Amino acid sequence: MDVIMIIISLCLLVTIAYRGFSVILFAPVCALVAASMADYHVLPAYTELFMGKSVVFVKSFFPIFLLGAVFGKVMEVTGMARSIAEEVIRKLGKDKAILSVMAVCIILAYGGVSVYVAVFAIYPFAAAVFKEAEIPKRLIPAVLTAGLLTMVMDSAPGTPQLQNIIPTVYLGTTIYAAPKLGTICGVITLVICYVYLNWRRKVAVKKGEGYGNHTLNEATIDPDQLTPPWYLSVLPLIAVLAVSFYLSFVFTWDQALVAPFQKAGLPLTAKTVKSVISIWSLIIGLLIAIIMSCSLGYRFMPKSVSLKTALNAGAIGSLLAIMNTASEVGYGSVISSLPGFTEIANSLYSIGEGMPLLNAAIMVNVLAAITGSATGGLGIALEIFSAHWLQAVTAAGIPPEVLHRVASMAAGGMDTLPHNGAIITTLAICGLTHRESYMDIFGITLLKFAMAFFAVFLYMVTGIV
Repeated sequence: MDVIMIIISLCLLVTIAYRGFSVILFAPVCALVAASMADYHVLPAYTELFMGKSVVFVKSFFPIFLLGAVFGKVMEVTGMARSIAEEVIRKLGKDKAILSVMAVCIILAYGGVSVYVAVFAIYPFAAAVFKEAEIPKRLIPAVLTAGLLTMVMDSAPGTPQLQNIIPTVYLGTTIYAAPKLGTICGVITLVICYVYLNWRRKVAVKKGEGYGNHTLNEATIDPDQLTPPWYLSVLPLIAVLAVSFYLSFVFTWDQALVAPFQKAGLPLTAKTVKSVISIWSLIIGLLIAIIMSCSLGYRFMPKSVSLKTALNAGAIGSLLAIMNTASEVGYGSVISSLPGFTEIANSLYSIGEGMPLLNAAIMVNVLAAITGSATGGLGIALEIFSAHWLQAVTAAGIPPEVLHRVASMAAGGMDTLPHNGAIITTLAICGLTHRESYMDIFGITLLKFAMAFFAVFLYMVTGIV
């Protein structure tokens, strides 16, 4: 009965999200429905468990959400994102619209613009080039998903996205973990996604389907707006990667930095400096990139937009992304505390018994599906199982870096179900509905799901790290 209630709760949340209701509002409702059936009192389950785990997530990762969102907004209003997009489209050609949009996604996200924010900057150009190429608008969300939520989110070494940062806190690794394995799997994922999307485009063309008649959130681009040269626009993106690399591998951090806060008994204080180096490095990298983009792009901003407005908009925009994800983490935490989840976990343990990488791929995918969040599912999985997995991979002679990469890729597997916050936001920005566009997003989801298990297979056969 407990397992059935978890399934009912998940189906309820998926249905509510599919119909466009706020996950922030209804994730606790769905979690508490399941909790009440397990004889948990609703109020403490909400204030102590749901909110407690949500707050831990916000404490750990809000700086990255905030700075990534502000950076993305500054890149947008200064015309830097547009400059990069136009250069990529010019180089690849508008006849390769799908490839062009995917390339812009990769460049911006790998350079530090949060995947939650990059959609805002990329969508206007995606809509314009799709309209000119007569490609159905309904494919744009799937193309954005392929560009932002695959390789550049979880498998590319050094990517400054949360899905690549979270494992460093639990596994003692860096964001450059298993670079060869991640690169190979990431490139294969992109190629397969592109082939799939191009095939879907050809099917639509054969049916005589064009861009379509759309009026909601149709993008407009001012042809007279000045933009910085593309080679200036990429400098802040390069700065994020360069600074984070230097601070992660070259700079020596004082291991006593957190000692005063530990002695003060402050809650949620990091146990060691090593566990927060990746986050600190990215905070500094993003701050430098924001300053650079403001300095280099300030004179290209439209007169109707002030720098203050842009910074405020980025900060406010980050709140929706962090609260969506934190609510999903809270939901998953409540579900994972129920007796029925223990039954599910034990069953999944038996599937991957003696194979910690396979077990991690399964467990993270399941939790990402339940929470509808890559970051939420990954965080919960590592919170509960990281010690067990580390012990198992050490005994098997497997580097923790491989576990990091497999877990990150698995988080980007079944996370993009209909109740995923990033998917809901993307569809809203594009002015489309789940009914119009989700089928192709789900196609990408299935490809992403398969690649986490391919990574396990590739390592076991070749030992590549």
